[in-house]
Amino acid sequence: MIEFKPATIRSWSMLGSRGTFGMTLLELAHDDARIVALSGDLCKSSGLDRFSTTYPDRFINTGIAEQNLVGVAAGLAASGFVPFATSFPNFLTLRAAEQVRLNLGYMQENVKLVGLASGLATGMFGATHHGIEELAMLRSVSNIAIFSPADCTATVKMTQAALAYDGPVYLRLTGGMRAPIVYKEDFELIPGKAITLRDGNDVAIIATGSMVHVALTTAGHLADRGIDAAVIDMHTLKPLDEAVIAAQLGKKLLVTMEEHSMIGGLGSAVAEYVGGQAQRPKQLTIGIPQGYPHAGDYGWMLEQSGLTAEQTTARIMDALQ
Repeated sequence: MIEFKPATIRSWSMLGSRGTFGMTLLELAHDDARIVALSGDLCKSSGLDRFSTTYPDRFINTGIAEQNLVGVAAGLAASGFVPFATSFPNFLTLRAAEQVRLNLGYMQENVKLVGLASGLATGMFGATHHGIEELAMLRSVSNIAIFSPADCTATVKMTQAALAYDGPVYLRLTGGMRAPIVYKEDFELIPGKAITLRDGNDVAIIATGSMVHVALTTAGHLADRGIDAAVIDMHTLKPLDEAVIAAQLGKKLLVTMEEHSMIGGLGSAVAEYVGGQAQRPKQLTIGIPQGYPHAGDYGWMLEQSGLTAEQTTARIMDALQ
């Protein structure tokens, strides 16, 4: 039984999303013998060290062969297991795109893909490892749910939700160790139902993943400038909570924030919905610009991409002019 105590939540924050995922899966596997974990030679990076030693017969290292990783996971799912297949997002989704489309999208095998260090969290590893485009690919494939937890507490919740979900899931883990805490206590999380963290009458900020904490900080900065901003945690990108978006259409400005390309991710999903509505507020999409940022420290890379709270505040103020 996973308990959401303040000390535990702080511990998860120190571990970061990958470590938290590994610890959560270890706990869930104790009570559910269907769970198996797979890695593309990234056991430690997946947070699966303890899982692999505790359940060696339920851990498979396929090596650096991500297409095979997805295929093996699909075979296990077809045999009644619940496989969690882990790797860096580019390798897990873009390199294995055909296998993901066929085995998860078309055949709807009950595979849980876990994209590690999505966005820019791999830092110095560079463009080959930065996961900034995978949502565009996955959103176009039918029948795959996309979960994007805001912090480590939400990572626990969404790992549990992925296990309970009947069908293929992509769990997108963002941020590094010592991750900011958004959810300081237990909370209800329902896939497909966004969470309004802050109400506001002027601006609606819809954020996902690591950018939820940035959105909350941004809303505070805007309040100092007399701007009342709502903040919504869109933890599920697919199926998208259209009802919560519809409730924001009367605002002066609709802002989306994501640690992903500005093309094909949350901003695009929201725009696709808003474009079909009679009332369409101005929309500002904040994400990673086209191109491939130079490798560097994670925080530095976020700044180069314009994803700090100070930068997002300035962009929103400019958009309101």
